[in-house]
Amino acid sequence: MRPRHITIREDERGLLIRDGKFRRLLEPGRYRRPFWDFGKREEVLIFKVRETEMTSNWARVIEKNHPELAARLFEIVSTGEEEVAIVSFDGRPVHLVGPWKTRYFWKVLTKVSTEFIDTTRDRRVSKKQRNAIDPASTSLIVDETVLQHEAGLLFVDGEVVEELKPGRHSFWQVHNRVLVSRHDLRPRPIEISAQEILTRDRISLRVTLTAYVQVKDVLKAWEATEDYDKYIYLLAQLAVREAIAGRTLDEVLNNRDKIDDQLRAYMKEHKGDIGVEVTELGIKDIILPGEMRELINKVVAAEKTAQANLIRRREETAATRSLLNTAKLMENNPLLLRLKELESLEKLTEKVGRIDLHTGEKGGLDALVNRLLSLDPEQLSK
Repeated sequence: MRPRHITIREDERGLLIRDGKFRRLLEPGRYRRPFWDFGKREEVLIFKVRETEMTSNWARVIEKNHPELAARLFEIVSTGEEEVAIVSFDGRPVHLVGPWKTRYFWKVLTKVSTEFIDTTRDRRVSKKQRNAIDPASTSLIVDETVLQHEAGLLFVDGEVVEELKPGRHSFWQVHNRVLVSRHDLRPRPIEISAQEILTRDRISLRVTLTAYVQVKDVLKAWEATEDYDKYIYLLAQLAVREAIAGRTLDEVLNNRDKIDDQLRAYMKEHKGDIGVEVTELGIKDIILPGEMRELINKVVAAEKTAQANLIRRREETAATRSLLNTAKLMENNPLLLRLKELESLEKLTEKVGRIDLHTGEKGGLDALVNRLLSLDPEQLSK
């Protein structure tokens, strides 16, 4: 059984519907249902009206049949093909209405204001508009931040419209495809992977390169090539093939600086003006086949052995020459010869752990010592 009374609160409004037709608006208060309505011909629809939207289809019925009442009850927001609207409750932005939309907002207890925006006049979203509506909450706004070391390009339906400087950029996306492309302006390394190359003397090498690429003109780089990193990569491969194929293995191993210069010259000649600069290009690694590495190691070992033998012979020659000079001095100076003998004796005795002296009939140790002390240069010369 339905209640006999209906209460409309202060923040509510009621619509009296009889036989499927809107009859009147019920303001806040207490209403009694007619006792004779056994067939339930009447019904009351109650709606909250504080900071809210009227989503019932009865709003459109009231607008069409009772325009004065609709104007008093609702803020009617109707947008065009390229138009959006920001709806605020008591000065606070709440709703973003897209194009070709009609929405009804209760304004009996709330001050409702609307800002209409024609996106054909200015595609950019102002800072005030961006602060009013969170770009992440809607697909109608494209929001992108270009960093300090970057440059951006604005595309609308695939066409470049504007080059963007560092900062935050927001654009309306209404019946168009909007895209912001960011490009790093700092020098970036590109590793050119190893590739098999035959030298002039038919030896297979694997060579890897390193290039540093920097975008100087982002718009020109986008217009000139589909992928400038790939363009530089393939061009560097052609450059190294030409540089290696015209040299023998020894020339490649011994003239890497000249090869690097040739690579940079080739790149400068064939790259063209694509808005991208190759700031550095050179060989990183040269990888030989296993058999060739073993042969080169043997050659190097033989060269080092020959160098060691040459140094040893030079040292032996110098030592022999020194001995010859010493012998000539001793030949003309007996005292020097005697000192040399004593020096040799001293070196020998240092290696002897024990010396035994046996005294004989000629005086033993005392005689030996006395004899050494009595020696004079004339006796030594005899």
